[in-house]
Amino acid sequence: MKNMTSGNPAKLIIYFTIPLIIGNIFQQFYSMADTLIVGRTIGVNALAAVGCTGSMSFFVLGFVMGMTSGLSIITAQRFGAQDIHGVKRSFATSILISIASTILMTLLSVPLARPFLELLQTPEEIIDQAQSYITVIFGGIASCVLFNLLSNILRSLGDSRTPLVFLIIACVINIIFDFIFILVFSMGVAGAGWATILAQFLSGVCCIIYIKKKVPTLHLSKEDFAVSWHDIKIHLTTALPMAFQMSIIAIGAIILQFALNQLGASSVAAYTTAQKIDMIATQPLNSFGATMATYTAQNYGAGKPHRIRKGVFQCILISGSISIIMGIVNVFAGHHLASLFVGPAETEVLTLAQTYLTINGSMYWVLALLFIYRFTLQGLGNGIIPTIAGIMELIMRAFAAVILTQIFGFAGACVSNPLAWIGACIPLTIAYYMTIRKLAPKTQ
Repeated sequence: MKNMTSGNPAKLIIYFTIPLIIGNIFQQFYSMADTLIVGRTIGVNALAAVGCTGSMSFFVLGFVMGMTSGLSIITAQRFGAQDIHGVKRSFATSILISIASTILMTLLSVPLARPFLELLQTPEEIIDQAQSYITVIFGGIASCVLFNLLSNILRSLGDSRTPLVFLIIACVINIIFDFIFILVFSMGVAGAGWATILAQFLSGVCCIIYIKKKVPTLHLSKEDFAVSWHDIKIHLTTALPMAFQMSIIAIGAIILQFALNQLGASSVAAYTTAQKIDMIATQPLNSFGATMATYTAQNYGAGKPHRIRKGVFQCILISGSISIIMGIVNVFAGHHLASLFVGPAETEVLTLAQTYLTINGSMYWVLALLFIYRFTLQGLGNGIIPTIAGIMELIMRAFAAVILTQIFGFAGACVSNPLAWIGACIPLTIAYYMTIRKLAPKTQ
């Protein structure tokens, strides 16, 4: 466990973030392995089938990730305040909320998978494969909740290394299962879904074993589960805005997916391919932002707002520099990276993928600021402004899908991300500086 309320902020942020970066990249390998193996072994239509479910998956699983992150914010604040009883009670409350949410989301998402695909006008040649894949993913929501909750709780106590180890193990297992289910058992795209779900489940089991053996702070008794409605309300006040924020952003992605489906399977495949590369490239930025949630929450709980301001400034310098480097790589090497997924013969897909990577890569610096300001505000328990920022992302993506895609085609769809980042960054930036002036006067 690591207390982030004392010591050099930059060092603490970097040391905490490095395992997060590696872990998040390996987490992307879950879907990346599916995409790579599916595209190379089954074909472009299968690749498009997996890709067109991305926005739907983000809508549901994004809610899970936002919710578990929000629950862990309360845990981090209590850990920063050195309230161990409060940490245990927060963990117990988070478990109960997660169980209820898992049951509800599974019961709703599985039967609605096909109607959603039809609503999005998924191309006829890929809709059956898409349903097979996303039904498995939705049926395994419990695995996603299990790992995300436990890994976020561990990180709230300053431990970002342990979840990394389990992610690496799970990633290897995921790739092995992909080959077994797809090539040996001929399960098609559904096999890729099963590989992902089982890998996440194993990661969650590893977290349980580790907590039981190594983290007495999180050992719970029957009394810890005797939570009150007040406990539930406090956690939901932070968790639900973060969860809905992710789902709101996902709605924008769903609208964009609808527009992409109108452009045909090649455009869907190109967007899917480029998006996988884009996700890897932006993981360092996302990781530095996630670090600021834990760093901010602990220092806020410890009553040290001046350290928050210093940490944010140093994080902007670090993450901003990385964003420029990653953008340059995507702009100049995107075509070669995309060829890893579909092969050099798919020239149309590769050309479209390069367009996506050039447009998005040039604006990564905005995304770096967005992550830092959003997670910092969430670490302070402010869920309103990040939710407003999510609505701004929705509006911008909808504008790109409805208007720009009609005018500029695939390039119009690619502009949706930078527009969403800019739209979200405006309220986040204003809110952060207004909040930090109140918390940490310049004279402090």
